[in-house]
Amino acid sequence: MAKKKQDLKPDTVLKLYWSDNEQFADLFNAVLFDGRQVILPEELEDVDTEESTILEHKDYAESIKASRDNIKIQKKSTVHGVQFVLLGLESQEHIHYAMPMRIMGYDYGSYKKQYDSNAKKYQSSEGLEEDEFLSKMKKTDKFVPVITVVVYYGEKPWDGAESLHEMLNIPEEMKQFVNDYKMLLVEARENDLKLHNINNQDFFNLMEILLDNSRPMSETKDMAIDYAREHDVNKSVVMTVAGAANCKLDYNAFEKGDGGMCTLFEKIAKESEAMGELKGRAVEIVETGYEFGLSEPDILKRLQQKLEISLQMAQEFLNMFGKQTV
Repeated sequence: MAKKKQDLKPDTVLKLYWSDNEQFADLFNAVLFDGRQVILPEELEDVDTEESTILEHKDYAESIKASRDNIKIQKKSTVHGVQFVLLGLESQEHIHYAMPMRIMGYDYGSYKKQYDSNAKKYQSSEGLEEDEFLSKMKKTDKFVPVITVVVYYGEKPWDGAESLHEMLNIPEEMKQFVNDYKMLLVEARENDLKLHNINNQDFFNLMEILLDNSRPMSETKDMAIDYAREHDVNKSVVMTVAGAANCKLDYNAFEKGDGGMCTLFEKIAKESEAMGELKGRAVEIVETGYEFGLSEPDILKRLQQKLEISLQMAQEFLNMFGKQTV
């Protein structure tokens, strides 16, 4: 019988991992409240991740497609009724130098969705002031606030902007008049989160070990194996770590106890090393392509042929290294 292997995509495994209310609540409590248990798992409900919207201008309208990784609504009972907060989580594998603007767009989509839903109630002007009818919103209407956290899983330290102001070239005397938009960033490779959920603790500890490239790969592998043995890491956590590290997982390995765990992390180490070599060759091909004035389709073709990779991976390499080499 053939071995059961599965290529775990980072986006898929991370979405699945953070769909768990206990893990999700624990992360947000760590990021927002220094570990205090303000958000409870039983208060959370999944919300549609689709945030596509239409920007309306005076003379035209344009659609913007966007989909969040994870978003939940917190429904907290208070003495005055129920308090609602939308909590969004974005998993980021690579540094994105426009991330604050991207998060601003996601959050706008959440507010626009609420506005559109609210506006459907006001099809006629009956019972509305003129300004309320034109606004399709009463002055007493309120929307649910949105909080978004970005978790970055890359090896390199995040050197991108963490606020809209950092993306702008603002004259100092004008800075106070330009609205800012800050994002909440967590680096998996290094953080001081006060986590209570054991799965989250193991997940971030293993990610920190595997993303530390200051040690030889063999030492990193041994540290990961030792940690997994000593802490009896949950299978779902190992699967998520393997997926986030772009590894192919052998499910039969889990039936072999500690040896299976060793096999898994050996696979992580080997494939991480191979990916590093592949990236190095990709950089050379992209640089050479731009130097000789090749078009992007031609560079993509060369990447596919010389590295024997798919078009999708070639495109990822071009996106990754194109800006750096132009």
